[in-house]
Amino acid sequence: MARAQNTDVERSLGRRMRGAAGLAALAGLAWVARDVPAALGGRLSGARAERAARSPQFREGTFHNRAGTRTMIAEPGRNLVRELIFGKQKRRPTAPVPLLRPSASVPPGPASGSTATDTTGELNIVWYGHASTLIEIEGRRVLLDPVWSERCSPSGIVGPRRLHEPPVSIDELPPLDAILISHDHYDHLDMATVRALLAGQSAPFLVPLGVGAHLDRWGVPAERIIELDWSESHQVAGLEITATAAQHFSGRGLRRDGTLWSSWVVAGAHRKVFYTGDSGYFDGYAEIGAEHGPFDVTLMQIGAYDRAWPTIHMFPEEAVSAHLDLRGGLFVPVHWATFNLALHDWSEPVDRLWAEAKARDVRLAVPRPGERVVVDEPPAVDGWWQAVA
Repeated sequence: MARAQNTDVERSLGRRMRGAAGLAALAGLAWVARDVPAALGGRLSGARAERAARSPQFREGTFHNRAGTRTMIAEPGRNLVRELIFGKQKRRPTAPVPLLRPSASVPPGPASGSTATDTTGELNIVWYGHASTLIEIEGRRVLLDPVWSERCSPSGIVGPRRLHEPPVSIDELPPLDAILISHDHYDHLDMATVRALLAGQSAPFLVPLGVGAHLDRWGVPAERIIELDWSESHQVAGLEITATAAQHFSGRGLRRDGTLWSSWVVAGAHRKVFYTGDSGYFDGYAEIGAEHGPFDVTLMQIGAYDRAWPTIHMFPEEAVSAHLDLRGGLFVPVHWATFNLALHDWSEPVDRLWAEAKARDVRLAVPRPGERVVVDEPPAVDGWWQAVA
């Protein structure tokens, strides 16, 4: 009798412990996922929605590319999930990616403490990894698509994880004059990074139409949000910054194309820079080159391509064609090395790029993350990535 009562007590205690463990697990998941709803961003409404509806790119409730494009192309017999799990590609470096710290990459002129004041010809590029890049132009600083988080995801525990640390912490960034966002995908627009820049910088955010809804939800004041449609420009700190066309898509959740995507032209009085954002190859590059070029340097997306989505990400050879269409001078590749987002080898994009650039006599610089490229005196390409691939 006593033994039976003890067994009942033990069973009851076991149920309670399992229940408590289950509640603890749910609480843990809730804690981990607490920022996910906010990270998804905002939605078009009010005056922002009314302005979007007037855009030539907006129809039937969403934004569109100029020509109809499919995001994914079906390939009979190909299983992308199986290839992702069991594919033989070497999608990660085998050794640490070499980084350059600020002490090893000192900016010239006034930014380094020099007494020099003539910055009319200054043009430098600092690539931090993936698409995050600093443009130093005529004494001004423009930051592109900053992502400093460990993952490009709404969650801190799932999603693509960094393959190298940022070469500088976000609070080591110099004072900025503008922050440009090309589109709202997680590897280009990161909530935690935006909030850090909101607290530590005073620069405005220049974004494509609709992306301001995300920034608004994250606490960015209206006076620091400048939304532009394609071909619209804004003057900031003596620079003319223009949103230009791209061929891509947008979305941070189940809803697609509720915000616009763009490339960017950053023009000073004497120097010009073009940044692709994410895009497939299209005839718009020749048009942008004719209207805004020539460019001293182009920052070109080369990674995360696949034959299953050829219309929204360029292959490296196409990026070289786009650079020539744009009438570009120096080619600096971005959108590679930092996040594993496709099924090609980690080093394949830049290997293919180097071969194509040599074949077509294109000036190329391939910096290490954190390395400053002086556009008029770029470092020779030395194949540094091959040692870690």
